[in-house]
Amino acid sequence: MPTILLVEDNEMNRDMLSRRLMRKGYEVLLAVDGQQGIDMCLLQAKPDLMLLDMSLPVKDGWQVAREMKGHDLLQAIPIIALTAHAMADDRQRALLAGCDDYDTKPVDLPRLLGKIEHLLGTAE
Repeated sequence: MPTILLVEDNEMNRDMLSRRLMRKGYEVLLAVDGQQGIDMCLLQAKPDLMLLDMSLPVKDGWQVAREMKGHDLLQAIPIIALTAHAMADDRQRALLAGCDDYDTKPVDLPRLLGKIEHLLGTAE
């Protein structure tokens, strides 16, 4: 069962998305800020994929993505940026920071699952 680390500071978003992912068969780890997300990857189980809110306290998603992709032990973890910011340049900014894909909130679960499966290599 693939493990997804959901880094999201909004409790309602975290709860809703984690429950939906668990129903689809994923193990879900939760972090409430950017630093906790990095620490969990380094000190606990390394997830198969990270869903990263870009507007986070302590370290925002842009900084987390740059640090993850600059760290030898973490750079292979695929990152999908999740953001309510849907401006044309936000996708490019997320990809330049090191995210492997980008999705907008509110989350469209079928679309997000397709991106997750693609990055995990489990797409049919």
